[in-house]
Amino acid sequence: MGFKLGTSRQPYADGGQIKHKLDFKKDQSSVPGNPVKRVPLAEGIVAEANGPNHHTDPNTIYLNELVDPNSKIARQAISHEMIHLTAMKISPNKLSYTDNSITYEGSVYPRQDINGKDMIMDIETGKWKTAGDHTWPWERDANMLRNIKNK
Repeated sequence: MGFKLGTSRQPYADGGQIKHKLDFKKDQSSVPGNPVKRVPLAEGIVAEANGPNHHTDPNTIYLNELVDPNSKIARQAISHEMIHLTAMKISPNKLSYTDNSITYEGSVYPRQDINGKDMIMDIETGKWKTAGDHTWPWERDANMLRNIKNK
């Protein structure tokens, strides 16, 4: 008797949601293996990645509850945060964080709440910038990889 290959079982998108043929979870807002939770986030923040060491929700992505999960901005934000989450899972030496610091490729960047905003110190200049600033090297990496993936 011959061997017959089955049909593909890889994740697929349906109406902006990532689904899997063998995924029977009730929560449809997830990336396989990484739940996406809709939560209130600070103004201007679309999504956040929680690494393996997160105290309450390890390996999850928070999506701002005010953002439509089927929108283009939500899909772009989840894709971007998945790059951060993958980096944290594969190599904590590449990217990791605590409430007090961000570690990226061995360099430790102090982090603190300043006037209600999540701020990180640029260790080269000593100036504080917001956590989501696109000039941080880990943000540039995630944006570059997301752009490559979407080509």
